[in-house]
Amino acid sequence: MKLEIVSPEATLFSGEVSSVSVPGVNGEFQMLNHHASIVSLLTKGNVKFTGNNISIADAFSAKFTKVSNDTYTLAIASGTVELSDNKIIILAN
Repeated sequence: MKLEIVSPEATLFSGEVSSVSVPGVNGEFQMLNHHASIVSLLTKGNVKFTGNNISIADAFSAKFTKVSNDTYTLAIASGTVELSDNKIIILAN
């Protein structure tokens, strides 16, 4: 599935992933391939995503933490997430 993480200054990440976990207002939840459509507010926490051959632009690599070869996290203060048609868009602050 496609993931885009957008901040007020730029698109921080855009690429194919296999799973995404986000800090929802009612607790953390995970989205996998072909997940049902969803829209949710996000709270302070970490966006965690996993995939093969993840490439993060050098200009934004300092914002991400590499957990393992195929897993990264991004700390956010708040935001929203929308998943529709196997595409996730995270608007993060």
